Amino acid sequence: TVFEKGRAAFENKFWNEHAGYLADVIDCDHQPGVVDLTFRPNQIFAVGGLPLTLLSKEKARRVVDTVEMLLLTPLGLRSLAPGEGGYAQHYEGDSRARDSVYHQGTVWLWLIGPFVEAWVRVHGGNADARKKARARFLPSLHEHLNHAGFGHVSEICDAEAPHTPRGCPFQAWSLGELLRLERSVLG
Repeated sequence: TVFEKGRAAFENKFWNEHAGYLADVIDCDHQPGVVDLTFRPNQIFAVGGLPLTLLSKEKARRVVDTVEMLLLTPLGLRSLAPGEGGYAQHYEGDSRARDSVYHQGTVWLWLIGPFVEAWVRVHGGNADARKKARARFLPSLHEHLNHAGFGHVSEICDAEAPHTPRGCPFQAWSLGELLRLERSVLG
C-alpha cells in the first residue's frame, strides 16, 4: 500500500539503528546524508499524537522507552535531552535569555498527550494499558491544575525539578491535550 511504502521510506531515512531512535532532522541545511541526532521529542509523533504509527512495533517501543527515560518529567516532555549541547535546566532571565532556551530543555506540557498515546499503543493499546497510563501519568497534571493558572495548564516549565511553571499560565493547547487524554485516549 501507499502507507506501507511511505512508512518504509520514513524508517529508512530517519531511523538510526546505532542510536536506537529517530533522527531529529535529515539532510540538514539541504545537505544529503547530513543527519542531526540531537535527542528531541519530535520523534514521539511517529508513534503517538497522530492516527497512524510510522514505525514497526519494535522500533516504536524503543522510541517510547528512550523518550520516557530521557525526556519525560511529571508534567510533560523536555524539548532537549539532558547532556545534549545547549541543554538548559531553567527557563529564566530577561526576554532574550528565555528565548534562547525555549527549545533547549524547557518542558512543553502539551507534549504529554502524544507521549501518553504512544505509551498506551506500545503497551498493548488495551484497557489495562489505559488504566496504567492514567494512574502513572495523570496525577501530577491534575495536581498542576491547582497551581500556576488555577484550573488551567501552563505552557512550559523548567527542565529540572521542581519543574517550576513558566510561560503562559493559561495555555489552550496544553489544557486541550489533557482533555484529549482524558476523553479520547484514556477514556
